[in-house]
Amino acid sequence: MNTNTLTSLLNILQKEYKNWKTPIVTDIAEKTKQPFKVLISTMLSLRTKDQVTTQAALRLFRHADTPETIKNLSVAKIEELIYPVGFYKTKAKNIHTVCTILINTYNSKVPDDMDLLLSFPGVGRKTANLVLSRGFNKKAICVDTHVHRITNRLGYINTSTPEETEIKLREKLPHKWWIPINDILVAFGQNLCKPVSPMCSKCPLNTKCEKVNVKKSR
Repeated sequence: MNTNTLTSLLNILQKEYKNWKTPIVTDIAEKTKQPFKVLISTMLSLRTKDQVTTQAALRLFRHADTPETIKNLSVAKIEELIYPVGFYKTKAKNIHTVCTILINTYNSKVPDDMDLLLSFPGVGRKTANLVLSRGFNKKAICVDTHVHRITNRLGYINTSTPEETEIKLREKLPHKWWIPINDILVAFGQNLCKPVSPMCSKCPLNTKCEKVNVKKSR
């Protein structure tokens, strides 16, 4: 699949996007315009369903929504507020540590630099790219499991890991799509293009998708 074809498909999905539930981190970014909340909600979202992340983020931010107020919570209290997100004990510790670092080193401001973000505990490339793109509106490609799976399933790239996918997309994908591709494909993946038995019969891309490695569909 060439780039022109992918662009055509993304245009189709972008029109459908309004009918799907907005991914939680995107929703928080659009409503708050606060890089700190994008960072914390993304840390919560790792290996956690959006519905669980939403409730955990709301509970945490109702109690504390700045580096200072979260740092003043005990790790045990953060655990209580974010449960049952995946790996909640580790995430609570990391969130507390990140808030401490932000206060002590960055004047409570989230840095808009990839290497600095990656130095924080619990922050990988997915989180860092989402903070840069959604928190600071910088050109960055956030590759999560949906973006990795779907771009390979469509036949646009052939990669084995999200890291390889990010590299290939940086080489091939027009800059226009760098920020929105995550929003679009996450919503698409959650609603139709599921990991196992995707709902191809209801998909607007059904006749155009190469369906790479799709063994069974609905």
